[in-house]
Amino acid sequence: MSEDVVEHDLRQRAEKRLKAKRDLGAHLLAYVLVNAFLVVIWFVTSGADSFFWPVFPILGWGIGVAFNVWDVYSPEPTEEKIRAEMDRLRRS
Repeated sequence: MSEDVVEHDLRQRAEKRLKAKRDLGAHLLAYVLVNAFLVVIWFVTSGADSFFWPVFPILGWGIGVAFNVWDVYSPEPTEEKIRAEMDRLRRS
């Protein structure tokens, strides 16, 4: 019985991580396509000699992408840290 619970928990965690990675891929694709489109708009309407205004959405959205990457690939908390946090919550 306990092995079934552990296996089920591992499967849920694996599915969650795979979904997060798939969502990150979609986020990166949207980031690249939309920002490429903005650069094309800038180039066609203003030319290469004008102020490169797409830098603002590129940098702003890039910060969001960086946080998304960090969220997907950051290490999960160890069992020891989880227990310590649970103990701290019990005391308060």
